[in-house]
Amino acid sequence: MENRNEQESVGSELAGRLRRFTEKLKTIDKASELPEILTVRKVKLNLQPRSFSAEEVKHIRKSLNVSQPVFADFLGISVATLRDWEQGISEANGPVCRILEEIQRDSAAWSSRIRELSNVTASC
Repeated sequence: MENRNEQESVGSELAGRLRRFTEKLKTIDKASELPEILTVRKVKLNLQPRSFSAEEVKHIRKSLNVSQPVFADFLGISVATLRDWEQGISEANGPVCRILEEIQRDSAAWSSRIRELSNVTASC
């Protein structure tokens, strides 16, 4: 019941704000008066993913408890590329760095996701 009251409270507040906004819009004559009743905010995001050292890439993979072939497959890269990253021969770049950032933030969730995607078969 408390959740419903919270929703009604938020809904009532939003409705009241919209009503007041509409009333103010009716009182202006020129577009130049809009800044007086509107608040404009600019948000700038830093979307450049950070770089990862060889040790960090290796640590991330080990935190997921997966082999190089499994991790490379998950990232959509070759095992050779992953080895190069882990040995410091080359660096991860582009969108994969964003994925590494996210894995680093919540390795338990990503570990679980990798296991969901796994198809383990026994060979005789």
